[in-house]
Amino acid sequence: MYFNANDVTSFMAQKDFIDTAIVPLVSIDLSTEKMKQSGAEVDFVMSLTSFIEQQFKGRLLVMPPFSYMTTLKNDDLPQQLEAQLHNAGFKHVFFITCDHYWTKSGEIVNMIWLPAIPLESMDASVKKSILEDQLRQVIPMLSTKWAQI
Repeated sequence: MYFNANDVTSFMAQKDFIDTAIVPLVSIDLSTEKMKQSGAEVDFVMSLTSFIEQQFKGRLLVMPPFSYMTTLKNDDLPQQLEAQLHNAGFKHVFFITCDHYWTKSGEIVNMIWLPAIPLESMDASVKKSILEDQLRQVIPMLSTKWAQI
């Protein structure tokens, strides 16, 4: 489920079963030399998050991406977002990002860092295969946390 009008209505009716929030963290770099890479990272994170949502529909809610400029990073951001989501009733909160900066937060919050894979020039079947491979890396991270409760 996604954080939109239709899915939120379903979420409210099934809140007892949807215990996980996924938050894409995406870095926006508008410098000429890094803008394309930044766009590729956003594309990858959003594609992977969408793929995860398809596989676990009814178990998790995908939040809108939290976008930030590289110069405006706040080290406390993940903990603040996680606290708000826990207060809203989510037992598990996972952040997904391609920004290596956030890996240091992995000791405090559930941070899933994956290197960006440029998807823009791939045909649909190759893109799906890549996303399936990435999902196989993410599933154990989710399953481990889900099994702890």
